[in-house]
Amino acid sequence: MTATTPQKIGIGMSGGVDSTATAILMQQQAEVYGFFMKLEQPGLEQQLERVSQISEKLKIQLEIIDLTKEFQKAVLNYFSNSYFKGLTPNPCVVCNREIKFGLFQRAILDRGVDVMATGHYAQIINQNGFSKLYKGVDPCKDQSYFLSRLSQQQLNKSSFPLGTMKKNDIYKLVEEHGFMDFRGQESQDVCFLEQDNVADFLEQQPNFSDMSGNIVLSDGTVLSKHNGLHRYTVGQRKGLGISYHSPLYVIHLDVATNSVIVGTNEQLFRQELTVQDIHWLLPKAPQKLTNIEVRIRSTHKGARASFEMLDNNQGRVLFEESQRAITPGQFAVFYKDKHLLGSGIILPDKSL
Repeated sequence: MTATTPQKIGIGMSGGVDSTATAILMQQQAEVYGFFMKLEQPGLEQQLERVSQISEKLKIQLEIIDLTKEFQKAVLNYFSNSYFKGLTPNPCVVCNREIKFGLFQRAILDRGVDVMATGHYAQIINQNGFSKLYKGVDPCKDQSYFLSRLSQQQLNKSSFPLGTMKKNDIYKLVEEHGFMDFRGQESQDVCFLEQDNVADFLEQQPNFSDMSGNIVLSDGTVLSKHNGLHRYTVGQRKGLGISYHSPLYVIHLDVATNSVIVGTNEQLFRQELTVQDIHWLLPKAPQKLTNIEVRIRSTHKGARASFEMLDNNQGRVLFEESQRAITPGQFAVFYKDKHLLGSGIILPDKSL
């Protein structure tokens, strides 16, 4: 919560258990209004019906905010363009910054509410007028990684009431209020893919161009052909279509030669990485950090490292132990214990 108790709260409602629990909790504190973000997502009609039923049951006024075009421009274009450049994006991180806590939050605040509350598993702690972001209490559900690009303005107008709760407690809460059918209904990671895999989705995009190339060993030996760099990511083993005397993995996507570079599992390990476009959630940008935890993807448990700033808002991360499959395009997120310090976009390794 923010430093002062809000009088009116806008709930970002999706029809899921987390936003429903958020609405229930916020109703105990203030006057609440529900808002649904329309993105032309798969299963939209069923989702709208579900969120309408929940709003009606909780006696919450619901408004639909259509951000379809904006989502296409800010998130889907970023998603596809990144893959076509040989990078592996994280659309949820960008969506949170540009859409959910960007245009959606601003639209909600324009309706006269004080803050927007969502069902994210993270914590905001206000200290001397500065909002700090922390991991959620439930380590299995912590979503702070996905919020690592938010601004102070966005955090100041946000509330995450589930950040101090465990998932099972959430189910119990909604069941106490008559919602008995949420268990086993977890949403998928990438909301706009539905049944499509990434490659199928990308090949339906207007900016897709089919470009095959070579799959090669790190020494340049050509092993096979590929059907586009967008079908591969660092660390991938399945789907290479290669017969070889030992397991091979994608270790690099060479955009300049349109080649998929493969190698052994040992070749996937790196002890350092470089990030660009660093975004800090600190009052002052540090030049160096020691004994921090760095997560190189949302599913990464984090590893001990040090950090130093470079020129042009770039920085170098040095891990205590080598990490597997450091992937260009993903976000490296920096923590000190449970406190999220900042993040940067992982650059391709120039040594490959």
